[in-house]
Amino acid sequence: MAGGNTIVVTDANFEQQISTGLSLVDFWAAWCAPCKAIAPKLEEIASELGDKIKILKMDVDNNGQAPAKYSIRAIPTLILFKDGKVVDQVMGNVPKEQLLSMISRHM
Repeated sequence: MAGGNTIVVTDANFEQQISTGLSLVDFWAAWCAPCKAIAPKLEEIASELGDKIKILKMDVDNNGQAPAKYSIRAIPTLILFKDGKVVDQVMGNVPKEQLLSMISRHM
């Protein structure tokens, strides 16, 4: 379900993908309506911010380790990582402006 600017991650490559720089991880599932609703906003953010941040998508139905490690209880949950460490988190289909504000605080 990832588009042109978002990157699909799995348990196998998750740690490597979040290890450097700023990464926003969208924990989602195909059956989740709010997950589908937030996806276009994430695509726009990925396009607008370019190489300043990686927008990563992890399907919680196909990956168990990372969602368990970060205690994902509801989706969509978006976790912002900086150099591999959690710096912020939000749950639900939040407005794009809220996501941009969260990201800009950590740039």
